[in-house]
Amino acid sequence: MNKPDIPPAAQGPWPAPAKLNLILHVTGRRADGYHELQTVFQFLDYADQLYFALRDDGEIRRHGGPVGVAATDDLCVRAAGLLQAHGCAAQGVDIYNEKVLPAGGGLGGGSSDAATTLWALNQLWRLGLDAGELAGLGLQLGADVPVFLHGRASWAEGVGEILTPINLPQPWFLVLNPHVSVSTAAVFSDAELTRDSPRMTIRAFLSGEGQNDCEAVVRRRYPEVAAALDWLNSYSPARMTGTGACVFAAFDAEADARDVASRVPSGWSAFVARGLNRSPLHATVL
Repeated sequence: MNKPDIPPAAQGPWPAPAKLNLILHVTGRRADGYHELQTVFQFLDYADQLYFALRDDGEIRRHGGPVGVAATDDLCVRAAGLLQAHGCAAQGVDIYNEKVLPAGGGLGGGSSDAATTLWALNQLWRLGLDAGELAGLGLQLGADVPVFLHGRASWAEGVGEILTPINLPQPWFLVLNPHVSVSTAAVFSDAELTRDSPRMTIRAFLSGEGQNDCEAVVRRRYPEVAAALDWLNSYSPARMTGTGACVFAAFDAEADARDVASRVPSGWSAFVARGLNRSPLHATVL
């Protein structure tokens, strides 16, 4: 990843944590083309680290961040510009992103970066917006941004923005990255995607029901993801997060997760992280 040189005057680090979609049901398609979902978000203690240095000239500049993504397309830069305009902020900012979350992995890295940028700059620019206002801005950037701003593991509906906090077990997760970037747009436009899953209840999920409706499409389109799922399934029940490409399995003990991580075939990478019901961003700054 692209690691920037961070000046001593920069404020941080502010964590931008990964998330997992423990289930993902597609229950319908709206007239505007967006899909109705039911999903469960849980955070991980594995995060990009963001630093901010305020500028007096109003400019927004990026340092580091996702490789191959233009600054104008970077969700950090877009979030800063949106907040600056909404809050009539006169100051600008240099954003330094120590990026570890892979693009196109289903871990919410771009959305999390955007949420952390909104949260941090709201404080550093002294704008005084509340979490609801920030979430409204974040939704303009992506459906996953609000959950990072609310900061609690959540049952989510709508396009992923209608959130109900939920208390979940906090196991150790092994997250496996087969190093392929999955196109979310391509998955959701695939004719074979299930779009009529029956709606389920939180109680049903907590009793063990649920799956990822996107998994069959991604398996067919991306054999690397199918291979990663099959390999991890041989150790513990595995599932894809979001539209992939990363897949995960839960373990009761950190040592067990790390033992399996040590066996990951060459060409793939993996990390072990604790599942969290409270975002590391909120735990750090509140």
